Amino acid sequence: MSFPSPKRGARWLTVLLLLSLFLIRPGANRMKTRIVRSISLALGRPVEAASVRVRLLPQPGFELENFVVHDDRAFGEEPMLRAQEVTASLRLLSLLRGRLEIARLSLSEPSLNLVRNRESHWNLESLIERAARVSVAPTSKSRAESRPGFPYIEGSHGRINFKVGPEKKPYALTGADFALWQESENMWGMRFEAHPVRTDFNLTDTGVVRANGWWQRAASLPGTPLEVSADWEGAQLGQATKLFYGSDKGWRGTLKASLNLMGTPQNSVLVVSASADDFRRYDVFGGGKLRLAAQCNARFHAADNALSDISCRAPVGDGALTLRGSIARPWASPAYDLLLTAENLPTQSLVALAGHSKSGVADDLQASGQLEGQLRGLRKSGISSWEGEGHVSELLLQSGNKEIAIGEVPFAIASPSAIREEIETPASFPQTAPQPAPLVIGPIHLAMGRPGPLTVEGRLGREGYEFIFRGDTQVERLFETARMLRLPVPPVKAQGLAKIDLALRGEWWGPDPPHAVGKAQLVAIRSQVRGLNAPLDIVSANLALAPNKVQVQNLLASVAGSVWTGSLLAMRPCSLSSGCHARFDLHVDEIAIDRMNQLLNPQMPKKPWYRVLTSPADLPAPFLATVTAEGKLAVDRMVLDRLEARRIKAKAELNQGKLRLSDLQAEVLGGQHRGEWNVDFMAKPPRYEGSGNLEDVVLDQLGEVMNDGWITGSANASYQASIAGLSSQELLDSATGTIELDASAGELRHIVLSDGGAPLQMRRLTARLLLDKGTFEIEDGKLDTASEIFRIRGTASLEQMLNLKLIRGGASGFNIVGPLARPHVSPFVAQETRAALKP
Repeated sequence: MSFPSPKRGARWLTVLLLLSLFLIRPGANRMKTRIVRSISLALGRPVEAASVRVRLLPQPGFELENFVVHDDRAFGEEPMLRAQEVTASLRLLSLLRGRLEIARLSLSEPSLNLVRNRESHWNLESLIERAARVSVAPTSKSRAESRPGFPYIEGSHGRINFKVGPEKKPYALTGADFALWQESENMWGMRFEAHPVRTDFNLTDTGVVRANGWWQRAASLPGTPLEVSADWEGAQLGQATKLFYGSDKGWRGTLKASLNLMGTPQNSVLVVSASADDFRRYDVFGGGKLRLAAQCNARFHAADNALSDISCRAPVGDGALTLRGSIARPWASPAYDLLLTAENLPTQSLVALAGHSKSGVADDLQASGQLEGQLRGLRKSGISSWEGEGHVSELLLQSGNKEIAIGEVPFAIASPSAIREEIETPASFPQTAPQPAPLVIGPIHLAMGRPGPLTVEGRLGREGYEFIFRGDTQVERLFETARMLRLPVPPVKAQGLAKIDLALRGEWWGPDPPHAVGKAQLVAIRSQVRGLNAPLDIVSANLALAPNKVQVQNLLASVAGSVWTGSLLAMRPCSLSSGCHARFDLHVDEIAIDRMNQLLNPQMPKKPWYRVLTSPADLPAPFLATVTAEGKLAVDRMVLDRLEARRIKAKAELNQGKLRLSDLQAEVLGGQHRGEWNVDFMAKPPRYEGSGNLEDVVLDQLGEVMNDGWITGSANASYQASIAGLSSQELLDSATGTIELDASAGELRHIVLSDGGAPLQMRRLTARLLLDKGTFEIEDGKLDTASEIFRIRGTASLEQMLNLKLIRGGASGFNIVGPLARPHVSPFVAQETRAALKP
């Protein structure tokens, strides 16, 4: 009789056991207490399960619902672990030995709370120590033995929350997949993958965190040998800064970081590397791709709570930035001793970084030179200090066909009090200067076309920067340098000299350009203003620049033969998009309309001067078309051909191509004018509308202006007029208006009503004149002479042609026809009168 082999017998016993379990189906709920107690003893924590079900396929085991692992009360009342469903798979060999042994524990959507108490201990520490003290077999044990094997514990789609005492932090890890097992007799392993989030924000691109590690059995947790490697990939910098700081700091790029930790919790070595691909500020476009990368090594001592032997290196071109030192209490109120060193750092790399960090840096800006320097930082008892120095050698900046040879640029970092002693803000500056910054640059001496150099000093801080310019400079060189560096300058071309005492201030982050404050003295400036066909010569002027305005005082300038004096106040910023806002008080000695026409348009017949405020769609708008200004204007003398106006005063408002002259006063033809005119230069064609009154006009002067003394006496008049056009002929053809005339005590020298008689005497002449298409039509005209009264009808053209009727009593009168200088006068008799005289 033969007996089956032991292995074959074990297989049969397993089959029979499974068959019996399938047929008998023992009550799992009667075993719930035993299972829960077993897990509770293994974890050292109270455990609960709402129900337990037996599972036979594909592997015998149990399914637990509403599985809860309570935490140590020292860490809070909230459970440490909660899972809706847990599957516990049994080892088949343990069933043959008559006991239940879990081979795999699978948690579906678990929620784990990691808690740190006031003593800086974590709630997982006691579990790790307990697992290290209990003698269990490795997870993948290959032979049957009396010791239970450590189960393979895994979780999927879980969530990990972080708490400090009773306070739950907004940080969490979601979509967590993890696994824990015992690798060998004295070694455990783990792997982990999750997405970092914040519960108070909707974050989408925070990347994936992956970690792998192992640790060995030891007498105590601080002495446990371990090795952990972690990677963070695919995070966008904007979302990463929002994750850590609670707000998007404006950086863009793809973040990648890794951490390797080796040693023990008491004494470990850390290797950290980080990089950012396509690094840039959110408002910066173009400039190519930029990659930032660095790697750090350090040693952590838990007993001292300190990082020592810190060594970081960031390669930059052929040079590098290195950081060495130590940090005590790195996680709270740190104290440090650090040394930052720059070796052979190419300045072009710094320009590239600036171009990706700040909008407005020229894409073609190139720099040559090397940066060398050291910076040491100390922090003790909550007080920080940074000191260091360095220099940039042979600095040369190029953009397009322009270049600036700067040469040696020293820099230093000192205490705030030392900075205030080295660079003192001029007293004339507004008291809005930023706080003194730790980095002092200069002095730098720039050759700007004058015997003495322009001195530049700067200071840079965490939030912003300030550069101070003092000395004499050629304005053209100053503007070229500013434009090359994309600094805001007036939209004009200028040559001349200036003595400046200015500070240029700005912020590192944000779209706002830097702004200049201070003062400048201008001498012999010749400027070409867009829209003018002749240069503007500024003999002298004083400028005072504040953050929101520019004040021009003691202005003495000339253009088109006119001398301008006075003051201006322009608001800042001034751009084509936002417009330029200004106030002025200007005085002009003389304005000659012919010279002004040549200034605004040298080819009047083809393009009259009125188009100074208009431009083709493909050209930049003239400067005056972007200005919104108001103020006072005074002119000693204005000349149009032979017509003069003197002592002109008006309130002027210019609003982006629309001019309004109100309270317009002047001496014209020996009399006084007061009125108002509106000009719309943006209309096509430009349109002019005005009204006013003339008092005590000397008509003799009107004859002199017309080069023909055809009238004498005095007059008062009121008018309304409207004209439009781009040429003189268009203006004459389009002119419409009315004139209410009241003249007296004169004579019409070319009109003689009888042969050998005297010129027609005028005691009083009143009329209403309607102007249309270059011709005046006389309505309600009345001429009172010394002997009789006439009614006047007819027309008079701007070309001085007359077609008038002087009517006495409605029965007879005179026809006056022909040129003004030689009119033909003939009597006439009405038809009804002629019929009455027939025999």
